[in-house]
Amino acid sequence: MELMISFKNNKYIVQDKKHQRQIYTIKKKGFGAPRYVLMDPSNYQLYSFTQLTMERKPIFTISHNDVSIMQLNCKSLFLDPTINVEGKDIQGTVIKYDIASKDHRNFDIIKGDVKVGSIKTSITAAQELQYDLEIEDKMFDDYIPLFALAIDITFGEMNRELR
Repeated sequence: MELMISFKNNKYIVQDKKHQRQIYTIKKKGFGAPRYVLMDPSNYQLYSFTQLTMERKPIFTISHNDVSIMQLNCKSLFLDPTINVEGKDIQGTVIKYDIASKDHRNFDIIKGDVKVGSIKTSITAAQELQYDLEIEDKMFDDYIPLFALAIDITFGEMNRELR
């Protein structure tokens, strides 16, 4: 599966790269701690994404029906930039990913010791960051596009400066 995630009109748009159709919207909600919601095309809220810390190495949580199901921890910003994802989905299945890079721009999604996908950062003609997410169909879940949001919040400013 190939998705394209871009920032437009104060929200992130997630499109199917092959068919150029919008499949999700990620909108910022409320004030205070940054909180975003992932919605399907009918505006049904699937997951929420909250930044727990405002430190250099942020921590995020992904929730379903107001229950936190996983935590994303930035382990390294510069030397082998990595975000670790750990938790349990709504069925109780253990979730564990590493989102790892060598250059802050191109990330591998690793489950166990196996690469199951990637997120590549590019710059659009309008000088905005865009994320191209590619993941094996059988490994895809609705929360996966939120990994690109974690990358944007954690490494986006660094990548904007490299234009």
